[in-house]
Amino acid sequence: MTCKVLVLYYSRDGNTRRMANQIARAAEAIDGCEAILRTVADLSVDTRQSDQSIRSPIINKSELRECDALIVGSPTRFGNMAAPLKAFFDTTSDLWLSGAMVDKPAAVFTSSSTMHGGQETTLFTMMLPLLHHGMIMVGLPYSEPALHKTHSGGTPYGASQVSGDNARASLTQDEKSLCSALGKRVARLTRKLAEHP
Repeated sequence: MTCKVLVLYYSRDGNTRRMANQIARAAEAIDGCEAILRTVADLSVDTRQSDQSIRSPIINKSELRECDALIVGSPTRFGNMAAPLKAFFDTTSDLWLSGAMVDKPAAVFTSSSTMHGGQETTLFTMMLPLLHHGMIMVGLPYSEPALHKTHSGGTPYGASQVSGDNARASLTQDEKSLCSALGKRVARLTRKLAEHP
């Protein structure tokens, strides 16, 4: 049986997308797991959206029902998830009513331009709809060495990235390591749950 790990994100400048790609590659490194990359639709046409041509396909709600795990990512927006991602979750009450997401593993990740740009509160805002759906939240334990030494992104609540003044910043080695750890941890837990229902 193949476990489907859905990595759902919103990205404007490419930073959150790079994290999503890293997380998806790590999830697929776990035997029997397939990562599916999806994004959400923009709420309006934004001429500054330079990431649009290289983004993943737009999510179909049925993919939430079909996935075995969900990892959600967003840039910080005043300490909150981006509006397009929030708007998407606001359409999932039918899945909530049916219990389609109950007991599936879930995790979150974020990016910001500054070290104290609201990363932890953004991670929490993404957790709230997932908890309402009855999902099992997965974080990053301090057994991950990069969590102790990072000088950029990384929290026990989920992976994070700090781009600084460079909106097109690549991930640091610690940020890559923590993204990979999150993807692998969710995939491993998903496999275990599938093997022992």
